[in-house]
Amino acid sequence: MIKSMTGYGIAKGTSGKLDITVELKSVNNRFLDCSIRLPRVYNVLEDSLKTYIQRYVSRGKVDVFVTIDTSKADDISITVNSSVADAYISALKSLASQYHIENDITAVTLSRMSDVLSVSKEEADIDSLREDILKILEEALSDFESMRKREGEKLAIDINTHADKIEQLVSAVEKRSPVVVAEYRQRLLIRMQEVLESTKYDEARILTEAAIFADRIAVNEETVRLRSHISQLREMLESNEPVGRKIDFLVQEFNREANTIGSKCNDLETSKLVVDLKAEIEKIREQIQNVE
Repeated sequence: MIKSMTGYGIAKGTSGKLDITVELKSVNNRFLDCSIRLPRVYNVLEDSLKTYIQRYVSRGKVDVFVTIDTSKADDISITVNSSVADAYISALKSLASQYHIENDITAVTLSRMSDVLSVSKEEADIDSLREDILKILEEALSDFESMRKREGEKLAIDINTHADKIEQLVSAVEKRSPVVVAEYRQRLLIRMQEVLESTKYDEARILTEAAIFADRIAVNEETVRLRSHISQLREMLESNEPVGRKIDFLVQEFNREANTIGSKCNDLETSKLVVDLKAEIEKIREQIQNVE
């Protein structure tokens, strides 16, 4: 079944003491445009996430938001630079002795000295973090894909409804075609009678003119191709592969056949049918803009 290019998915998880949220949003787009938003320090993970998303999505503008909350992480450590502290203590003792002043140094005082204490933040294990984020991303993608499938089912139902109407209109055009020829033959006969009055006219000539006219306005080739296009459309709607572009090209063929029928007919009722036909084709064209 076809999928919509519009979707939304979200999932939450953890990596160590990091809380991670992955959120996906997508809208229709001619090609795949994937934007990953990560905390700057983790930008190295962007390519891995994009590659993973491409397994699921082939078209659409996809925005991915990865939030990493580090507030619960206790990865900060403080170490004492003993050699620096020893040097400060020795210098302070020497200072007190030389100038006969009290050596009132305390741990707090010493901690304020430059480079005595070193504060370091434990580096995250990028490989482990990547794996954990990808697992959460997979959950978000599952939610995302479910929504796209539901929307795709709705699109398929609507497109099939319009395809049914097109099929009905094609049948009406086929039914109308021989009537147009018969009406033309009757008009031609009346005119001949009016012009020639009592003079005998050639029945064979009228039949020939009617045959030429019938050949000129024949639309059976176009209606056969339209029915074939409708059959292809329904097959594509059942496909599990991305078919949005193929359907787009197919709808162009729908329009081409409808335009040909419109150019051949010189009958008011057939012209009305062609207008309705093109209106239904346009409705399908609008809907497939959101098919992946």
